[in-house]
Amino acid sequence: MTVRLLAAVSGASWEAAVVAALEGGGDGIAVVRRCVDLADLLAAAAAGTGRAALVSADLRRLDRDSLTRLALAQVAVVGLFTPGDDVAEARLRLLGLEQVLPADSAPQEIAAAVAAALARAERRRTTGDGGASSSLSYGDPAAALADLGTAEPTGWIAPLVEPGSGRLVAVWGPTGAPGRTTVAVGIAGELALAGVPTLLADADTYGGSVAQVLGFLDEAPGLAAAARLANLGQLDLAALARVAPSATSHLRVLTGISRAERWTELRPAALEAVWSLARSLAAFTVVDCGFSLEQDEELSFDTAAPRRNGATLATVLAADTVIAVGAADPVGVQRLVRALGDLREVVPGAEPLVVLTKVRRGVVGAEPHKQLSEALERYAGVREITFLPYEREPLDDALRQGRLLADVAPESAVRQALAVLAATLDGRPPPARRRRLRRQAAVRTRSS
Repeated sequence: MTVRLLAAVSGASWEAAVVAALEGGGDGIAVVRRCVDLADLLAAAAAGTGRAALVSADLRRLDRDSLTRLALAQVAVVGLFTPGDDVAEARLRLLGLEQVLPADSAPQEIAAAVAAALARAERRRTTGDGGASSSLSYGDPAAALADLGTAEPTGWIAPLVEPGSGRLVAVWGPTGAPGRTTVAVGIAGELALAGVPTLLADADTYGGSVAQVLGFLDEAPGLAAAARLANLGQLDLAALARVAPSATSHLRVLTGISRAERWTELRPAALEAVWSLARSLAAFTVVDCGFSLEQDEELSFDTAAPRRNGATLATVLAADTVIAVGAADPVGVQRLVRALGDLREVVPGAEPLVVLTKVRRGVVGAEPHKQLSEALERYAGVREITFLPYEREPLDDALRQGRLLADVAPESAVRQALAVLAATLDGRPPPARRRRLRRQAAVRTRSS
């Protein structure tokens, strides 16, 4: 079968030679269109003109979003670069292309790369692992580490984890401010205090507040800058570290968008690349997510259009662990039960760690732990729950000072409960003293 190929190599000096070699090589490839620019390539792909495309690193406006559109059109992509141009090769790989070759490769090698790209795209389609970036990869973290060399930015702290071995934790929960940010910041802070390299990211497209909670300038570039670099194929470990300043010796922070209307800057394909690279920067990446998992935007039939909930959906789908946060009151529990059902539809088989915040006797009853446990087991099938007691004063102090709860109120029951949860994530047994404080917190909650 002959593969219909689109060529978009930005008028490179070697374009004519490559096209002529492919047309006369008899390798099952037919160049059906030589596209003049990216818009021409996207239009031809959307029209079904070709099944594969050759692109060059200097093709104007080539980015991860355009590669996402090609993937949605079921067009496999192979990158070509001028021989000896290491920067161009690196950019194509950072954009997520797996098949990248020098332009002077033999026609048989290019044909083999096209076949490999088509086979990979077909595997993704048949296994249901489709998605906006289904035909893309995220490069080799080990190679990115090796390539840092003298390009390390000022203040760069080399990661202390094996490339790609870090874990992604999504802190998510229903609407109503149940305490997602408090839990995300608290867990990240406790992991860092235990000496675990940690990255805290704010991906809430409705009301991100990590910067304010930790006293960072809300105009710092943060996650939006990382996503922009990923989209342009310019994000490596050094660049990620540059936009994620250190809050403590083991905690880096990717602040969120400063205004809600900037949600279009957090595209799912770019965020997937950020999370993939973050696994090589930190042992844990803790992400404060938005509340909504709604996918109704797809009813517009423009699957490449920006999706406000795409950041949350991409994060929970990529996460190794999802922490579902709900408020410990009748309204909060009802919202959590319904939201857990939505989560299981988005991530079949999901087994989130459930956290109930603001646990107090007055709004639930005489035995809040028992009553809340029975309600969630009955209506949501949840048996394991972490309870965070309602302690307004230490939380207010931490928020007022823009500091971690562990720095402001280290002996508070809510801080100790967060420390136990962080230890559970890291696979460490909580210290005996913390277990004692946890029991004391439970007694204090029951008697309050």
